Amino acid sequence: MTPNSTATPKTAPASSAAPTEAADFGEHPHRIQDAKSGQQTRIASVNVNGIRAAHRKGMGEWLADREIDILALQEVRANEEILTKLVGEMTAPETWHVHEYEAADKGRAGVAIISRKPPIATRRGIGEGHPEDDGRWIEADYELGDGSTLTVVSVYVHSGEVGSPKQDHKMRFLQYMTEYLPQLAQRTDHLLVMGDLNVGHRELDIKNWKGNVKNSGFLPEERAYFDAYFGELGFRDVARDLAGEIDGPYTWWSYRGKAFDNDTGWRIDYHMATPALAELAGNLKVDRAQDYSLRWSDHAPLVVDYQLP
Repeated sequence: MTPNSTATPKTAPASSAAPTEAADFGEHPHRIQDAKSGQQTRIASVNVNGIRAAHRKGMGEWLADREIDILALQEVRANEEILTKLVGEMTAPETWHVHEYEAADKGRAGVAIISRKPPIATRRGIGEGHPEDDGRWIEADYELGDGSTLTVVSVYVHSGEVGSPKQDHKMRFLQYMTEYLPQLAQRTDHLLVMGDLNVGHRELDIKNWKGNVKNSGFLPEERAYFDAYFGELGFRDVARDLAGEIDGPYTWWSYRGKAFDNDTGWRIDYHMATPALAELAGNLKVDRAQDYSLRWSDHAPLVVDYQLP
């Protein structure tokens, strides 16, 4: 299966606003600072739960200080023109290269990759025009310093709902990934698949796993696909490798009740890497908001530094 090629991605214009000086938490509550070391490439992923809302709630303050080189976005819910404009407003005076796949169903799904340097190629879709694929899979290739290629994917798997067509769509999409990932890995030197995969793979990945074994997101048949991704297909779960055998680190908390305050979360956002790339990963961070009121999405960004050539 070969994804559909796309035109050259748009470039986000620099904002006319002047950069602000570093300030304390009280003045800039959404900022999270963590300086990179050496020549590391910082790569992150986050489900923004609507880029307009995330922008309004403070995503720009977070992005301005994180020194991110490549960022995968899910649930963008906007077209490329709007996304490009908002990214430009968030990060004065830098320029980002924006590549986006908007869903045909307006206001739903949508994935994007933005980066400091331009990709050498971009593609949309997991292949063959599957209806389940609308606005859910996007790829970008980057040339590394040694001439090798890094392929980055932003993916948004269906949330699903047991006993409904939504779950059927989800299961078919997970199967498409099983078929396509080995093909994509063969065509590139390094492959990094990031995004909201909407499945907790292991009991460590969900705070209340016992209460969710019959719910979409922790069904045995869903988790079996992840056994394959991180087993016979040979991919590495970068966050789990770096975090070790601990609960979480969670990346999603319901807006309902006290889930965030009690850290009753789910680890459903991933960096899936080919083995050689995973060996270059370090400095895992989940940028969890300091307070419920400061959340700009129900997900937190998953940030990893890679020592790329």
